Amino acid sequence: MHRKSPSAVTLLLFGFVSLSGLAVHAQTSVGLSLYGAFSGTTNGNGVQQSASNSAGGLVELRHISNPILGWEATYSYNRANQTYSYNPPPECPAPGCALPSGAVSANAHEITGDWVPSIRISNFRPFGVLGLGLLLNEPASGQSSTTSSYQAVYVYGAGLDWGLLPHLGLRFQYRGNLYKAPDVTRLYTSTDAFTHTAEPMIGAYLSF
Repeated sequence: MHRKSPSAVTLLLFGFVSLSGLAVHAQTSVGLSLYGAFSGTTNGNGVQQSASNSAGGLVELRHISNPILGWEATYSYNRANQTYSYNPPPECPAPGCALPSGAVSANAHEITGDWVPSIRISNFRPFGVLGLGLLLNEPASGQSSTTSSYQAVYVYGAGLDWGLLPHLGLRFQYRGNLYKAPDVTRLYTSTDAFTHTAEPMIGAYLSF
């Protein structure tokens, strides 16, 4: 009796299902990372604004049920001191043309919800990040003419989880934040311009 061999489509489908079975591995984890926050400078309305570079911390609650369906909720904190100065007029730098500048000591708190597509390959899990959240810049106490600033923040990034033990691993990632420059002082007009903060991170996660 002649046995019919499987078609190429059947073999391809079987291979896809097998690979999907290896990749689909539901995981819930809690992660803690340290990062550096590196922000740009904005100009607008005759004002130049910049934020100081600083270190910060990120806490993540992440759940991944398959390569496409992954999500996380995050909270992060870092110092975000703001420096304001007026853009010089065309006649500067003439003698006596120095313009006043000001600085505000502030803290940045960020809460986000992110989509996290990923795939597991042995002890490694590369992943992407795309999300939206709220950024709160809160001036330190004891400063006059300051105010809190709230703005939406758009988050993107990518990274790699490296499983060292069954429930413990290292997490390497880069996250970028896009948002309007915070307006935390009443002495200067807001630049009303978008700025970017780059955050390279290293941390650990506990899965369960």
